[in-house]
Amino acid sequence: MFRSLPAALRRLAPMAGVVLGCALAAPVAVQARLGQPQPQQPQVRVLLWQGGAVQLRAAAAASGLRVRDGQGRSLWELPAERGLAPLQLDVQNGWLRLRAQPAPEAPTSPEVLLARELWLEALPALAEPDPGLWLQQRRYRGLLQLRLEGDQLQVVNHVPLETYLTSVVGSEMPASWPQEALRAQAVAARTYALKARKPAALFDLQATTASQVYKGVEAETDSTRAAVEGTRGLVLTYDDALIDAVFHSSSAGSATESSGQLWPRQLPYLVSVPDFDRDSPVREWRQPLDAALLSRAFPELESVSALEVLSTTATGRVRQARVVGATGVLLLSGAQLRSRLGLKSTWVRFALEPLPAAADALASAPLPAAAL
Repeated sequence: MFRSLPAALRRLAPMAGVVLGCALAAPVAVQARLGQPQPQQPQVRVLLWQGGAVQLRAAAAASGLRVRDGQGRSLWELPAERGLAPLQLDVQNGWLRLRAQPAPEAPTSPEVLLARELWLEALPALAEPDPGLWLQQRRYRGLLQLRLEGDQLQVVNHVPLETYLTSVVGSEMPASWPQEALRAQAVAARTYALKARKPAALFDLQATTASQVYKGVEAETDSTRAAVEGTRGLVLTYDDALIDAVFHSSSAGSATESSGQLWPRQLPYLVSVPDFDRDSPVREWRQPLDAALLSRAFPELESVSALEVLSTTATGRVRQARVVGATGVLLLSGAQLRSRLGLKSTWVRFALEPLPAAADALASAPLPAAAL
């Protein structure tokens, strides 16, 4: 049994930066998919790091730190005074290498673990059952899985869904916003996270705008906890399936874009709706594109001599563009062009703007269309 999308959620979703044009165009339901209460909370796996060496340590409130191997065997159990000291994680000859501070009884020889996979957890304390682990400058609850992906380190956070959401809501939206806006964001974020779960993959989500921004414990507040708890189990569905609850902070232009203009198929609940955020500080913006930036964005062309928008969508966003360089021509979709140039959106026009030393390209929104 579906329930109609509440009027408050329809009204406040735009304020929350949640793109729910579906509420106006096709029947969408808010449904307690997980049940209330839940016997066991779902877990999500969030990619926090992929790259070179990192530092890890237990949070100050932890009673210690435990390290296990991929089979669950305990390898280290460091007391608080050692678990709070940074652990150094890097790669050595195709193995993970985790180095701890030396024990007091052997101060000159730090402990070293070599493994293919490791799991870290902060040991609970009376005042804090899940104090979290620091990865570089951010603290995360749950478990950290350390492994190699090719020649790079990969750190994945295994964390209960509702704990993850408490941070996501505060990472994607100011925690000082009205509670109903935070609740709308919580429903959208929960739906997005559950839709993104991929059991066969190495992780479900990333901690960046590639998925949902997830800044860890320091993004949690009383207001985000209340918003997540107050909507526990609520998700958005269409035809009894989770929707793609995509959202963004601002909608440049006069309307949002239909999903069929961006994706291979049109979703009935994600259609273009009128713009609601005309007062957004990033609705209109300007971005200089000098010769050096263009060369970095299109290295295969060596140098760029022209950039032309070939076609636009019904809302005026770039559908296809052509970039001409010294060694050839590139045809790019609007999304590809945005990614290459680091633009805020595809609702852009390009114009020449004279600078003291030279005439350089300028991307902005909205400027009259012009070839570079």
